[in-house]
Amino acid sequence: MLEVQVAAAKVGKWATRESGDTLEMVERPHGGLSFVLADGQRSGRAAKRISNVVARKAISLLAEGVRDGAVARAAHDYLYTYRGGKVSATLNIVSVDLLTRTLVLSRNSPCPMLVVQPGEPLQVLDAPSRPVGIYRGTKPVITELPLEAGTTVVVYTDGLETAGQRYGAPMDVVGALQALLDRGADAQTIADELLAQAVALDRGRPADDISVLVLQIVPRRSEDEARRLTVRLPL
Repeated sequence: MLEVQVAAAKVGKWATRESGDTLEMVERPHGGLSFVLADGQRSGRAAKRISNVVARKAISLLAEGVRDGAVARAAHDYLYTYRGGKVSATLNIVSVDLLTRTLVLSRNSPCPMLVVQPGEPLQVLDAPSRPVGIYRGTKPVITELPLEAGTTVVVYTDGLETAGQRYGAPMDVVGALQALLDRGADAQTIADELLAQAVALDRGRPADDISVLVLQIVPRRSEDEARRLTVRLPL
């Protein structure tokens, strides 16, 4: 028996009231969960409006049972039409699909997804990928993996890998993740530690919005059938 554990950590750009990143979750009608992470162009309120538009479109279609690849293309078409091809957003969709018993990763972002599978080295999924909203015919890069214990997926927005650049010490995301995996860190620890390291490299003043989403598949340790969700939101 398996259990999926998902954690996220995010922070807005320093001195900006709203984060331009939007993270949403939806239950799939045929079983499972989907997580949508969108990053609107630039930062602040304008970026938030863009990422909200993209995330809402994706979430609504996923809830109706539309397949992930078609969802990403539809979100692109909607933003392209809505803003006349003048604004962009990155879009990542991570789905636990219980109908196919697979993990579906959909990526429209220059930032890679990081994946660890049982007995395999850390993989960097960095095939060329365009954000949605700008170029006609934009499609997502899709990766499908079996649901196996020992799988870890890390998805993030560009504020993570650009952290520290202005001080000449950019973040080594892959190295930081590998060190955490070597320690046996769980999903929440990975998300928290990666975010903390990025903020520290920006000397406590993030130069961009930063979001980290971590999914792990682990052996289930009890017969408990309850699903649980915990959220912490500073006010």
